[in-house]
Amino acid sequence: MSASATLGGGCFWCLEAAFRPLRGVLEVTPGYAGGRTPHPTYEEVSGGATGHAEVVRVAFDPEVIGYEQLLDVFFAVHDPTTKDRQGYDVGPQYRSIILYENEAQKEAARRKIKALSGLFKPRVVTEVVLLERFWPAEPEHHRYYDKYPQDPYCQAVIAPKVSRVVQTFRPLLK
Repeated sequence: MSASATLGGGCFWCLEAAFRPLRGVLEVTPGYAGGRTPHPTYEEVSGGATGHAEVVRVAFDPEVIGYEQLLDVFFAVHDPTTKDRQGYDVGPQYRSIILYENEAQKEAARRKIKALSGLFKPRVVTEVVLLERFWPAEPEHHRYYDKYPQDPYCQAVIAPKVSRVVQTFRPLLK
């Protein structure tokens, strides 16, 4: 049995690398969601006019890792208080967004945001919206961190997020 979670919190390369080491995570696919353009490309989404966010679709075994635990990791590896920005990545395609697939995910996301609201100043701006369609990214964006670990972006931005996951969520690691 498997389930999926679709989450956006900046560059999809970062989120993909952060979720891969977790037990119960079966696959992490970078892609696009939350916009209006069918079959979007990286170039179109990067331009900011499609309405899509860079996201990852995390396929997971709910008997090994729960949706709420995935949300814990999600909120630990990005800043949910910045609208349309994560570090140097700026634009609506980098917004903090949870795309729920059912009412249980919607309620879990809202509970998590409410619980975090008192911890963050300024407030959490993460969107919670229904997933209408997920569009996988082009193959060259899959496993980017695995392919280019010495790339300056990977070293400066992705590696610290992966390290945070390894240090903070040790019991959840494969």
